[in-house]
Amino acid sequence: MKDEYGYVKLAKKAIENYIKKKTRIDPPNDEGFKKRAGTFVSIKKDGQLRGCIGTIEPTKDSLGEEIIENAINASTRDPRFNQITEEELDEINISVDVLGSKEEVNDVSQLDPDKYGVIVKKNSRVGLLLPNLEGVDTVDRQIEIARKKAGIYPEEDYKIKRFKVDRYEKK
Repeated sequence: MKDEYGYVKLAKKAIENYIKKKTRIDPPNDEGFKKRAGTFVSIKKDGQLRGCIGTIEPTKDSLGEEIIENAINASTRDPRFNQITEEELDEINISVDVLGSKEEVNDVSQLDPDKYGVIVKKNSRVGLLLPNLEGVDTVDRQIEIARKKAGIYPEEDYKIKRFKVDRYEKK
């Protein structure tokens, strides 16, 4: 989806400012940034994931604050990657996913990895996988990845929720 509200622009500005100056920018006051929602900020370089951090439910007072926080964390705190460097800033692509409402799933036939993200949960262990990801073509694969993220074994019982996202990318 085109970045009609400037979500990607805000994420990029937050990342650049934090990497260069170690300071946080203020969120915009525009109407499109005032609602609250969980968000994920994904960073790619040369088509490969370089960082991705997000929140299932909102943790900040506004979507603008949520995007800024997750953008900074995706660029500096994703444990799978080193921090983004100033030299990389011109080489990265950013997308922002705004999560919709979560729905309980009673049967995996209600899932579609292109349309819905999944949340798997067993007690305090939670794994999330966004929808429409390259290389995730089946429901079984989607659940397997989310389960592994949560540390849930295949033989354990767990609950599944699905959700849609609005994905914003700079085109």
